[in-house]
Amino acid sequence: MATSMNIDFKRLADYFGNQFKNLDPKDPSVWPALPRYAVFAAVVLVLLVVMWFLWLSDTQSELSVQQEKELKLREEYTVKLGKAVNLEALKKQREQVQQYVTQLEKQLPSKAEMDALLSDINQAGLGRSLQFDLFRPGQVAVRDYYAELPISVRVTGRYHDIGNFAADIANLSRIVTLNNLSILPAKDGALTMDATAKTFRYLDGDEISAQRKAAAKKGAAK
Repeated sequence: MATSMNIDFKRLADYFGNQFKNLDPKDPSVWPALPRYAVFAAVVLVLLVVMWFLWLSDTQSELSVQQEKELKLREEYTVKLGKAVNLEALKKQREQVQQYVTQLEKQLPSKAEMDALLSDINQAGLGRSLQFDLFRPGQVAVRDYYAELPISVRVTGRYHDIGNFAADIANLSRIVTLNNLSILPAKDGALTMDATAKTFRYLDGDEISAQRKAAAKKGAAK
């Protein structure tokens, strides 16, 4: 048995349309059911859209932060990977630097060896037949890791002897530098050289402790 259903769409449209006519915007509570549900659905839809965009905005900000972290981690990984690949070469370079530093440290006398070094400087001049007109150690200047001793020197002798004396100073087993050189003519064709010889030595334990205390006081004062 077949049945048929005829729907009057015009009548249905008029029915729904009449519910939206003459609505009082000041009192939605008296509206027919269809407009009230339609407004409710529209408000819910707007709230959902707003919440969606707010959540999406927060998610986008978090995504940007995580992407920046990823880039930094990739850079750190690249740097660490390079170090890991070159680790053996870096170890060898470190050993070479340590050996070089050790060699330099051996050229710095201790406090007890300073008198012997001063004697070596004096003997270097006498060995070249130079006359010492002045040999006066100055005030020791204490640095962070070493002490510097300036020595005012004035020698008189022949040109080649003065040059050989300077070469002998440079070839001493300990570090000695000649600074503020001044060479002037003297009697009988001789020359007079004025210079400041500087030598350096290790700080002893007490001096290192005093330096650290002084540095700590300066840091506390700032």
